[in-house]
Amino acid sequence: MGGLVLGLDTFGDVPEDGSGGFVSQAEAIRQVVEEGVLADELGVDAITLGEHHRSEFAISTPETVLAAIAARTSRITLGSGVTVLSSDDPVRVFQRFATVDAISRGRAEVILGRGSFTESFPLFGYDLADYEVLFEEKLDLFVRLLDEKPVTWSGTTRAALDAAEVYPRTESGRLTTWVGVGGSPQSVVRTVRHGLPLMLAIIGGPPERFLPYIDLYRRATEQLGTPAWPVGMHSPGFVADSDEEAKELLYPRYKVIRDRIGALRGWPALRREEFDAEVEHGSMYVGAPETVARKIARTVTKLGVGRFDLLYTAGSLPAPARLRAVELYGTQVAPMVRELVAAGVAA
Repeated sequence: MGGLVLGLDTFGDVPEDGSGGFVSQAEAIRQVVEEGVLADELGVDAITLGEHHRSEFAISTPETVLAAIAARTSRITLGSGVTVLSSDDPVRVFQRFATVDAISRGRAEVILGRGSFTESFPLFGYDLADYEVLFEEKLDLFVRLLDEKPVTWSGTTRAALDAAEVYPRTESGRLTTWVGVGGSPQSVVRTVRHGLPLMLAIIGGPPERFLPYIDLYRRATEQLGTPAWPVGMHSPGFVADSDEEAKELLYPRYKVIRDRIGALRGWPALRREEFDAEVEHGSMYVGAPETVARKIARTVTKLGVGRFDLLYTAGSLPAPARLRAVELYGTQVAPMVRELVAAGVAA
């Protein structure tokens, strides 16, 4: 994990079709594959695909779409962002990502998390009352699988294993695995205890408020003697040819998603002035390439993170605008961020 990694992230939001409706979810998935191929061609370091089980998002099995991208690319890192481990089986998750790793010749990684929605729990027959124990036990098993040796394990959430051999194995001997965390100190310490890299979901408010979590991660690695991996982060945004175009394209579509989430959590409807304030001072990276690059450079410098992933499809943006965003990120934003950080002018 050497050097600053700059990636892109999407949940496979279903795009508008240009005539007042939406494309099919099948077309939305194909669109993500094209965006992943373009990102690879333009030198973007990584693309991560999130798992959801909702009508506005097309991707429910990130590893399947990643395999399609893997077959058409040669260098980009391919990951999930996140895989909802709590409602899946750790053995099957490992097998699926080890398969993507084989197809991509070692470019697969998995980011494990509990997810921001809970639809997968009733869908796959899990009780939300077991929310904590499901993730704790399944993460413990998954970490043991990473050694790619016979596994003996027992718990309360699945059948026990007795010297079980799990295939396929990776050629490198280790599948790159992160834990996605939304801001819980307990989750940070758990990640450290398992010796895994930390990926922070910073989706609102000043990014500096996550500094205590990054400091906690580093202090805990020292105390527990586990590897101190570079910390990663992901945040929403959108890149267009001008600041105004980016905001006007994104706001009405982001508002739909944000208000749906808010209705589930008791939040008031998003107002334009709140959106603008988040773009100006918070954790949204929206604007022309230079605007977005300067804000990313300031953030990675202040937080000292080693990876930044931009969630570039926060809403039903039409396909041409999404492709343009990928193009601008790869050709202008990422190179500019590296130059600013290297020159020490980002802080």
